[in-house]
Amino acid sequence: MKAAHGDKHSSQPAWKQRPSPALSDSTDSGKGGGMFDTLCEWFWWERIWLPVNLTWADLEDREGWVYAKASHLYVTVPYTFAFLLIRYLFERWIATPVAVSAGIKQRVHLKAEDNPILEHYYITQCRNPAQADIDGLSKKSSLSVRQVERWFRRRRRQDLPGVLKKFREASWRFFFYLLAFIGGIVALYDKEWFYDTREVWTGFPKQSMLESQYWYYILEMSFYGSLLLSVAFDVKRKDFKEQIIHHLATLVLLSFSWCVNYIRIGTLVMIVHDASDVLLESAKLFNYAKWEKTCQSLFVLFAMVFMVTRLIIFPFWLIHCTWVYPVQHYPAFFGYYFFNVMLVVLLCLHIFWAYLILCMIRKFMFGTLTRDERSDNEEEEEEESSLTEDECKDQHKLGNGLAVGEKEDKRNGFQCSSPPENICRSKCTDLCSV
Repeated sequence: MKAAHGDKHSSQPAWKQRPSPALSDSTDSGKGGGMFDTLCEWFWWERIWLPVNLTWADLEDREGWVYAKASHLYVTVPYTFAFLLIRYLFERWIATPVAVSAGIKQRVHLKAEDNPILEHYYITQCRNPAQADIDGLSKKSSLSVRQVERWFRRRRRQDLPGVLKKFREASWRFFFYLLAFIGGIVALYDKEWFYDTREVWTGFPKQSMLESQYWYYILEMSFYGSLLLSVAFDVKRKDFKEQIIHHLATLVLLSFSWCVNYIRIGTLVMIVHDASDVLLESAKLFNYAKWEKTCQSLFVLFAMVFMVTRLIIFPFWLIHCTWVYPVQHYPAFFGYYFFNVMLVVLLCLHIFWAYLILCMIRKFMFGTLTRDERSDNEEEEEEESSLTEDECKDQHKLGNGLAVGEKEDKRNGFQCSSPPENICRSKCTDLCSV
């Protein structure tokens, strides 16, 4: 832990230790070094980050007191890539065998025939061309209009994510959120601010960071960093932009709270978000495995926990804690407003996802819920419904794999939905989750 926190006898915080002006002049060209130093001085100006009458010197390690520093955050970079590696191994050696044991198989799609003209149009122009474009492509490729339409249907199906891919992704998130939630409970159950939010600001900012808080933050930030890097390769959903905003807001909020020693409130926000994320991912796992009753029960429980934690506890306890109590200890400053604005951004995302959940519950109650409101499965459904009888027969001949033309899940009656995913994994949310 000492290695992680640096030298307690350092005269300056690690991120403030820069080369002397003489060294900067000898190593930097022209005014580049001076401009960089000026930007650093402006960026780390105490009035932006800290309340009045406080300086970075007040947060230097001394006599057993250890404070969070910006330099500690560099360790999240290798940990982020470590999470990506662990995820790959987990999905391959654990999630996939579990999926197979649950009866989940990789879809087998009919492959579109090689056609450079149609492939170039598909990649560079449009995946679903208009009728006029189809007519033009028919002439260029010497295929009938019917054959061109069929080619594009099969080509789009090749890019659709299968249930196995979704199961693996949900398994990984469930595994992390479960461990993070349990770790958060272990780290906070005996802390006074876990039960009385007024204690969050007692003695602020001179609150020594605990080892449990250090690892809780570092691992959460590394995980969200890995999600941000992998979001382009994961199953893309309607709320893709909201996910990006959520991950960025989470990382910014966690980083800021780390630098200004908002550690206590940060850990509370993280555990509040982890509570519903565990239920969300578990409901999706049972949905993919077609355990409908279990999925429905978990989804109802998830919706209840989400509404309580994200729409009640988060705004009326945690945001109230960061908005009302701090000004009782020190005058408001830029960091105070910035932190609360970022929390409100998360709250807006919570409201957006709560709306989707309510839509799913409405359909659930009236028996019309057959898919995740957030997923991009409409095209998949349209593709399946547009299959001709000959195509269906061809796909049924594929054997062991699940052919796209097989709709046994729809013939089995009600299909449990996959609840919205990444609902504010904000931890500092997540500053989500979400």
